[in-house]
Amino acid sequence: MLSDISISGLLVVLVTMLVSLTLHEAMHGFIAHALGDDTAKMEGRLTLNPLQHIDIVTTVLLPVLLIALHLPPIFIAKPVPFNPNRVKWEEFGAALVGLAGPLTNLALAIVASLFLRIAGSDIYFNGEPVLQIFMIINIALFVFNMIPFPPLDGSRLLYAFAPEPVQRVMMQIEAAGMMVTIVIFLLLAPFLVPFVSDISYAIFSFLLR
Repeated sequence: MLSDISISGLLVVLVTMLVSLTLHEAMHGFIAHALGDDTAKMEGRLTLNPLQHIDIVTTVLLPVLLIALHLPPIFIAKPVPFNPNRVKWEEFGAALVGLAGPLTNLALAIVASLFLRIAGSDIYFNGEPVLQIFMIINIALFVFNMIPFPPLDGSRLLYAFAPEPVQRVMMQIEAAGMMVTIVIFLLLAPFLVPFVSDISYAIFSFLLR
């Protein structure tokens, strides 16, 4: 568990999160731009520069504090802004923008698994298996972000198919703000952590079998 990780393992986790979250957020912006919305470009977020996507509090300090308290860490980058009313195909276009981030994490995990299977060995940092940690984190990011609860990316897919009353409820949840969402997920952690862990392990095993 990340709550029991060593100092060297923590460094691997933080570097992995820096790379993975940067690509995750950047792909939201690139897909939104490709579909006609230039909001991310206008705000300087259409970039692979991690400094534009990482928030020192929610991306670094919050997860380190949670790990120190032996709680499940939550890693949150600065969401890339986009206007769902400006992308092609309306709600379905917005769903594509939302899916771009988690699918990027899944693709990163697949690439790492192919390298492991072809090379037949891992890269180690002070005894920590770098590629396996990289895979696990990216798979977990994929699974977690696909939960259809605002403001997670999976909610964009639900928006595209949900009836209007459900959409209104989701909008109210999203309007409550990120800190409310964090509190909700911490309260639901006893249920969410096993759920995300079990699905992530199943995908991890499938990719390496």
